[in-house]
Amino acid sequence: MIPKFQAIMLPLLQFIADKQEHNYRNIVEELASKFKLTEQERKELLPSGGQAIFDNRVGWAKTYLKKAGLLDSPKRATCVITELGLEILKSPPKQIDIKYLRQFQAFLAFQNFNHNDNSEKITQESNEQTPEENLDEAYHNIRESLASELLSKVIKLSPDFFERLVIELLVKMGYGGSIKDAGKAIGQSGDEGIDGTIKEDKLGLDIIYLQAKRWQMGNSVGRPELQKFVGALAGQGAKKGVFITTSQFTKDALEYTPRNETKIVLIDGKQLAQLMIDYSLGCTTQRIYELKKIDSDYFVDDELV
Repeated sequence: MIPKFQAIMLPLLQFIADKQEHNYRNIVEELASKFKLTEQERKELLPSGGQAIFDNRVGWAKTYLKKAGLLDSPKRATCVITELGLEILKSPPKQIDIKYLRQFQAFLAFQNFNHNDNSEKITQESNEQTPEENLDEAYHNIRESLASELLSKVIKLSPDFFERLVIELLVKMGYGGSIKDAGKAIGQSGDEGIDGTIKEDKLGLDIIYLQAKRWQMGNSVGRPELQKFVGALAGQGAKKGVFITTSQFTKDALEYTPRNETKIVLIDGKQLAQLMIDYSLGCTTQRIYELKKIDSDYFVDDELV
């Protein structure tokens, strides 16, 4: 189990108690071994996918200890214990956490409040996640809520509007060139289970056939529907198809693989909504937050090198 970042603080400080400079990467590996993390746990990423969860938590444990004055970073990506840190370890607490660190004035300044501040503040004392984890979780919840709202609106669309939405989404994803010449809606009786086609690229070197099912969430698309679609593709001499539904696919449908060379991609309602968000279809950007970090290379003085 991946430890929370506050649980990492004391073991980190104890590891560097030899007064030597320790490389940050070595610290991460040593602590991963101490906590007996599996390879899978070591590779588990934040929801944003930008960093391993454990690496992120070690980084924040280091930051908080540094802000309290218990360790220092004399060089880039290195750590060394301070005299204050050594003093603490002479009679070490059972755990070093945010509440414990508030006895140090430097840490209070970092948190931007002091012992005399009685106003209510939301802090991480009762939240064991790192700031990135809190931000990622909030972003994920907002995105899931938006996806659910988008899907509920898409289900209420007319079949024609839904087919146009599918074409527009695929164009935004890089298929078909312009909306004008991207796709061809078939939608005629005798279309053999095909709702439309779209060029695979701007030059139209290949054609992708589409099936769009605007079904309620309770109506799952089963294997027979996919077999019918594959049969329709064979009738057109086609080998590529995309089956999009606002509902979901059954287990049998997901496990279905055509015996011929036909390749089909399945997109269910949840994936459809996420793609609409990714490509800003039916939704707009409300605000943008930029997360920045120190550019250590900028602060290298050539005259001192």
